[in-house]
Amino acid sequence: MTPIPGSVGLIEAKTHRFAEALPLQCGRSIAGYELVYETYGTLNAERSNAILVCHALNASHHVAGMAADDPENIGWWDNMVGPGKPVDTSKFFVIGVNNLGSCFGSTGPMSIDPATGKPYGASFPLVTVEDWVDAQARLADALGISRFAAIMGGSLGGMQALCWSIRHPHRVRTALVIAAAPNLSAQNIAFNEVARAAILTDPEFHDGDFAAHGVKPIRGLRVARMIGHITYISDEQMAEKFGRQTRADAKFSFAPEFQIESYLRYQADKFSQYFDANTYLRITKALDYFDPAAAANGNLAKALSPATARFLVVSFTTDWRFSPARSREIVEALLENGADASYAEIAAPHGHDAFLLDDPRYHAVVAAYLGRVADEVTA
Repeated sequence: MTPIPGSVGLIEAKTHRFAEALPLQCGRSIAGYELVYETYGTLNAERSNAILVCHALNASHHVAGMAADDPENIGWWDNMVGPGKPVDTSKFFVIGVNNLGSCFGSTGPMSIDPATGKPYGASFPLVTVEDWVDAQARLADALGISRFAAIMGGSLGGMQALCWSIRHPHRVRTALVIAAAPNLSAQNIAFNEVARAAILTDPEFHDGDFAAHGVKPIRGLRVARMIGHITYISDEQMAEKFGRQTRADAKFSFAPEFQIESYLRYQADKFSQYFDANTYLRITKALDYFDPAAAANGNLAKALSPATARFLVVSFTTDWRFSPARSREIVEALLENGADASYAEIAAPHGHDAFLLDDPRYHAVVAAYLGRVADEVTA
């Protein structure tokens, strides 16, 4: 295979099994669980150059490069992570972890419950951002990493980076919180609830135990994906890509006649084939629950006061799901605490998905920030 310039190449996923039970925020615990992860670059002798990349809702541990078992499967942040890229793997040792409760290898609803010999299904506990962070910390322990040079992520991944900074402050040198928020607005919770309702009311859902019936709630998953996808794209970008274009065979019917309808159905069909409905329910709930200020009577500055890391907070002007105003809330709270916080608001037309896309200004900001971190950890 011809090497792709700037790629980390073919990557084999790794699995770590944890025998010790992990206490969860819901009051339950889980033992004998596994986390799937990938690594890129080389950990230095001081073990000081590690970066943890936290993933968003429908992503996974496969952050960069080509999956060894499917070279066509390119990492979801491959434009960000690799030699010479903003997260430079010639300088950093980068870790991508699949979160507990996911459907991409780590223990989740599709996994076999050792107590029953059947998939967990509906019995898998609800997990939170705090649970994910604690599980990631255990993986870091297993890898011999006591402190990360940086922890970063976009959207829900950015929330995890923020959570790391206050839950394990001594283990985070810098945190990059991208296209995120300190909690979900009521509107965002409403979008998640409508998406969950589509799944929960699908006749094939069977109260979450659809695997036992040999079916999947595909109709519900399709609608959930369409609802979510609409919120990830700006009106400006949607108008530019699709406008009011219709298909050549458009007629008076309820078939997809507008190009945007065809696009949404295509995305929904693809998503429903690879994503697990129980995972979707749990990840959207984890989003809803995340609210560090809740434990501080709504005072975000007080909630973030344990943080000792330096921060880079990035937002995008057309992101209406996690608007720049929400990122500025984080920055203002950090500054109130006297924290070292940098903020970049990128004028980009792409909406929430901008954090995944190629934007020279955005990538330059991340590259410059991490370049200084690299100088520090390799000095």
